[in-house]
This record gives sequence, C-alpha cells and structure tokens, in this order.
Amino acid sequence: MSEPLKVVVAGAAGRMGKALIAAIAANDDLQLFGALEAKGKPCIGESVNGVSITDDPLPVLAHAQVLIDFTRPESTVELAALSAQARIVHVIGTTGLSTDDNAKIRAAARHAVIVKSGNMSLGVNLLAALVKQAARALPDFDVEIVEMHHRMKVDSPSGTALLLGEAAAEGRDINLGEKSQRARDGITGPRNSGDIGFASLRGGTVVGEHKVILAGPHERIELGHIAEDRSIFANGALAAARWGHGKKPGLYSMADVLGLNEKA
Repeated sequence: MSEPLKVVVAGAAGRMGKALIAAIAANDDLQLFGALEAKGKPCIGESVNGVSITDDPLPVLAHAQVLIDFTRPESTVELAALSAQARIVHVIGTTGLSTDDNAKIRAAARHAVIVKSGNMSLGVNLLAALVKQAARALPDFDVEIVEMHHRMKVDSPSGTALLLGEAAAEGRDINLGEKSQRARDGITGPRNSGDIGFASLRGGTVVGEHKVILAGPHERIELGHIAEDRSIFANGALAAARWGHGKKPGLYSMADVLGLNEKA
C-alpha cells in the first residue's frame, strides 16, 4: 500500500477548513500534514488532529504534497507562489479572485499543479457542463443565474454563479465580462439581447443554492443545484488533490478532474 498523500489545509480554523480536516481524517489514503491560518489568529499553536496550527507556511509546504486552500484572494495568491516553489499540488476553492489575482495564479501554474474552481462540488461542475450545452443549443434564450448563500458571505456574485455564467458564455462563444448584467434598479429599459444576468440573495445559514434559468418564448428551462452540507466541497477538493498528484504543472479545473474536458 502506498504512503498517504501529505495534505496541508489553509484556513484550518474556518468553516471549510474544519470540513476538510474532518474529511481527511475519514480517508486512509490522506494525511493531515499541516494546518495554516492567518497571522494574529488566536488559534495559532492549537493542535488539530495531532498537527499544530501555524502561520508560517514555508516549513510545512516544503515537505507536503498537496495544499488545499479555501481562504481569501490575497492569501491564495501568496500560497500559489509558494506552491510553485515547492512544486506541489495546489487545490484552490477561494472565490472573489480578481483578474490580476488569476494572472498571478496562471503564472504559478507553470511550476505547480493548480486545480482551481469556483465550486469544488462534483454536482455543480456537472451542472456547469449541462449549462454550457443548453446555452449552445438554445442561443436565443435569455440566461439568468440566481444564487443564495448564508448572511456572512462577503463576495457577490458567488464563485459558483460566475462558474455557471462562464459555462453559458463558453457555450455561446462570448465574453462573460462583456455580457454580464449584475444589477438592476429603477427604470433600466428592456433586457439587452445576449446578456447573462445575475441575482444574489443573502440570508440565514444557507450553504449554497444556484439556479440557471433559460427563458425563451412561451417556455422556460431551469437547471439547479442545492448544497446541503459543506462536506460536498471538501470531498470534491480531496478528489482534486488525488487527481492532481503526479500530473504535469498547469492550471486545471474540476471539469478536468471529472473528465468532462476529454474529447470523445
């Protein structure tokens, strides 16, 4: 039997960090090798599953094989550079990344295996593939994306909503940035043909709900996904970690992990 993959969890004390650590403990082929948190956090020095939480990533990443990262954009960009130096797998579930952040991550992927997705759920990534097909097959239907998350979520639209929007845009061979409609208020006039609309709802403890609406003349198609527990994101991230181990450096997505980018 091969040795377990040595996994480091960034944001170890957060909601996703705790879910990841629990999922790692439930899998014999994975080992929690390091737990990272931001400087100044009161949890620094505490032990979790036999590993001390630290704010110094260098010593643990130097001997790890995988880093799983659901943190903040500024932290993710720094960790991507360190993952490139260490030549390890970096699984990124962080959302709210800017164009500049993504450019830096692409640069890091020249030396690291980076699997990045706005949502690590296997179901959501299958949904994205369906949305891409539907948008391509129904080019004249209006596309609207509605998402709802817990009241503490700080970015909007969600990374998942943007993932689904990108899927629709790819299906129609258009640039999402040029066709994205993210706010409507007051007298806005008729809907622009070809726009991809977004609506963001926040409240309570909702883990994540997404609906893609394709509205045509006298008919409407709705494709959706409801997340009931954060463990689905953790399990997807672990699948990405296993898949990425041994791959050539590059920037990959969950569609690669699921084999959805393979041509028949």
